[in-house]
Amino acid sequence: MNKTIASSRTDQRSSSPSTSDALAWFDLSQFDRDQAAQLAPISNQVAGEIIEAFYDHILRFEGAASKFSDHDQIARVKAGQRKYFSELISAEFDDDYINERRRIGRIHEVAGITPTLYIGAYAYYLHRLGHLIGEKMATDPATAFKLYLSLAKVAHFDMALALETYVETREATIEKQQLEMRELPTPVLKLKPGLLLIPVVGALDGGRARSLTVALLEGIRHYQARAVVLDITGVAEVDSSVANHLIQAMQAARLMGARSILTGVSSDVAQSLVKIGVGRDDLNTAGDLESGIVEAEALLGR
Repeated sequence: MNKTIASSRTDQRSSSPSTSDALAWFDLSQFDRDQAAQLAPISNQVAGEIIEAFYDHILRFEGAASKFSDHDQIARVKAGQRKYFSELISAEFDDDYINERRRIGRIHEVAGITPTLYIGAYAYYLHRLGHLIGEKMATDPATAFKLYLSLAKVAHFDMALALETYVETREATIEKQQLEMRELPTPVLKLKPGLLLIPVVGALDGGRARSLTVALLEGIRHYQARAVVLDITGVAEVDSSVANHLIQAMQAARLMGARSILTGVSSDVAQSLVKIGVGRDDLNTAGDLESGIVEAEALLGR
C-alpha cells in the first residue's frame, strides 16, 4: 500500500489522525492525488458541458425538478457544482478540505438534496468524464485508464464524506425532534363531569411516563374524575419498562376511585404488555378513542 497523502507530504496542511485514518482506509496516496490532478485540464474543459447535460437529464423527472424553485436557483447550483468538481480534481486532502466537504453535505441535507440526487449527479459526472477522457487520450488508453482509476478513488472518498454528513445531520435532526416530543406537555382534558381524556403523543420514555402518571393523578384529584381515557394512538412504541409505568399509573388511578381505559394500543405496545405478563383481564382497553369514550361513559352510568 502506498503511503497516504497525510504522511507523505512535507508541506501538507494540518491533518488530524482521523483524517489520516480515513485516507488510509481508502488507500489514497499522494500518487493518486497527482494522477487525478493530471486530469484537471480535461475536467475543467468539459465540466460545464457535463453539468448542463446532467440538469437537462434530471429536470425531466418530477421528483428532481421539484427540488428547484426557479432558473436562478438552478444557475447557482450549476455554478456551485462546477466549483465542487474543480476542487475535487485539485484537492489537498487536509482537515480544511474535509471540513468544507462536510459543510456542503450539511447544506445539501438541510436544502432537501437527497443522497439519491447527489450520488446520481456524481455518477453522471464520472461516467461522462470517463468517456471524454478516453476520447481525448485515445492514443494512450493505458494511461487514461490509470488516471481515471485514481480519480474514481478520490471521488469515492469524497462521496463518503458527504454521505456520512447526510447521516449525521439526519440523525441529529431526528434526535432533536424526539427530544422536543418528549418535552411535550401531557394535556388533561375534561370531556364532561367525571370523565377525563389524556392523549399521549410522541416518544414515551421512562421520564415522560412518570410525568404522565403525575398528570393523571393530579387531574383525577382536581376534577374529581371517576373515569379516565388514556389514549396512546400517537405513541409508536414503548419498551417493557414504560409499559410497566402505564399499568402502575392505571392502578394508582383505581386507588383514587377512577377507572382507566387504555385506547389506541398498537401491535408493538401490545407485545410489550404481553412480555411483562399483562393480559386483557388486567386492564380495560378499547380499540380506538371513540370506543374508549363510549365505554368510559358507560362506567359513569353504573
